[in-house]
Amino acid sequence: MAQIYLVRHGQASFGNQNYDQLSELGVQQAQHLGRWWAARDINMSRVVTGALKRHQQTAQACIAEMLSQSADTLDTSAWHTDAGFNEYNHHEVLARHVPAFDDPAAVKHFLLNTPNGKQAFQDIFAQAITRWMSGQFDAEYTETWHAFRQRCVDALHKQLQDMSEVKNLVIFTSGGTISALCQHVLAFPDPKFSELNWSLVNSAVTRLHVQPATPEKPVRLALAYLNNFAHLEQLNNPKCITYV
Repeated sequence: MAQIYLVRHGQASFGNQNYDQLSELGVQQAQHLGRWWAARDINMSRVVTGALKRHQQTAQACIAEMLSQSADTLDTSAWHTDAGFNEYNHHEVLARHVPAFDDPAAVKHFLLNTPNGKQAFQDIFAQAITRWMSGQFDAEYTETWHAFRQRCVDALHKQLQDMSEVKNLVIFTSGGTISALCQHVLAFPDPKFSELNWSLVNSAVTRLHVQPATPEKPVRLALAYLNNFAHLEQLNNPKCITYV
């Protein structure tokens, strides 16, 4: 049975002008995952990344570390980029709800100068997501909630069309994409999307079983595990566990 590993990118540069860049810790998180996989003899038949820099940097750091720790090799032709796995535009979603937050510096100032700033920001962002998902303001967004979710599902099914020679497929992507794909597999309601998205740890892994098609049934997906960050927990350092 083939497996699909959905990996959330390492810690990015939240609050900076360019969020789409791994922090030093983000690179280390990806490397820890690579070492974890190597120690368990997990090798990948195909590597797919979103088109964002943080996806590709996570993939490069993780796979390079995994290969350096084992005798396995990976054909470069097995490495693909698909923008269908890109994150939704979280900056736009937030700024449409709170226009002042169009400036990343304003977000940083809010976090540093508001009592319980992280929780307060999370509450505001949850409201922004609710606004986006409501469908009442679709004309204000470059990509609607329904278009985003369908894009993610289409990208996944594109990979499923050619799994005959693939044992382990890894997709390096973002928390929103993983949450949308989990919603597709588990059929939970829209409001749960935001709750799951907030819980996903940087570099955490969600694994799907691919149940092959039969004459009676199409290819099916089953959730094996969700948001596994054991490669970070074993470090016994809470500072290594991040969510942005």
